[in-house]
Amino acid sequence: MTPQNLMLLPLSTPKLSIGCPILDHCLGGGIPCNSITELVGESGSGKTQLCLQLTVRAQLPPSHGGLGGSSIYIFTEFSFSFRRLQQLGNLYHASYPNLIGLEPLEDIYVRGVHDAEELINVLGDIEAFIAIDHTRLPVKLIVIDSIAALFRSQYQTTPADLKRRSEMFFNISATLKGLANKFGLAVVVTNQVVDFIGPHDGVNGVRLGNLESLNTSGRRVSPALGLAWAHCINSRVFLARHEQSIGVNIRNAPSTTICSQTHRTFHLLFAPHVAYASAEFVIRKEGLVGVSG
Repeated sequence: MTPQNLMLLPLSTPKLSIGCPILDHCLGGGIPCNSITELVGESGSGKTQLCLQLTVRAQLPPSHGGLGGSSIYIFTEFSFSFRRLQQLGNLYHASYPNLIGLEPLEDIYVRGVHDAEELINVLGDIEAFIAIDHTRLPVKLIVIDSIAALFRSQYQTTPADLKRRSEMFFNISATLKGLANKFGLAVVVTNQVVDFIGPHDGVNGVRLGNLESLNTSGRRVSPALGLAWAHCINSRVFLARHEQSIGVNIRNAPSTTICSQTHRTFHLLFAPHVAYASAEFVIRKEGLVGVSG
């Protein structure tokens, strides 16, 4: 690479805005293209909500924080949340009637997969699909929700199976990074958490991102799939939730009523050239929204 070639490179990587200045600030501007961003958290932490939110926002032009493109959403467990996606699509169309089409779901392509081998095959089909360029908007976002579900029962804990699993990790990540770089895509994958048993200084002395340990719902946890998968991603975001009991005085009630309140926190654990950051957030009808301290 010559100095002249370096001058031709873009000054910054395009980023997909979450739509919230507080959370975008944590990410250094948004979800970056040309790389893999992982959202990790327990069930109900907001991972799928954020993914759905991003698929609609991707359709906005770059001037409004989007990528001016369509999305491919690969789901691996449960049923796809079409109703929630339709709700988000209607809300964003109402907010941006001249920028998002009347039927935003027409620019979101959904596919279910059930194991890692099928995902590899689907990713090959996706490359051909993008190259044909027959979508209304160019594909600019790929979501896999969730990556951990593909490896939950397919592989055992024998040395041979662990080796095969690691090889599959690198195969999947290399394919995703190849697509991201070739077509200028943002790639977002979700991951689950497992209970963490061990010292507070991480796994064999290796810290979990920029935190010594991760906590959610009163549990110490770590991202599923281990260190081998951690080396396959570029950025990791941890979504934590904590239930807190509070007393509420209700008029004419004989005693204080105890209610449960959920506190959610967005942690950027690691990312290229971005320092650790965190912010509280809530989930509203329009998606994840940061809360100023």
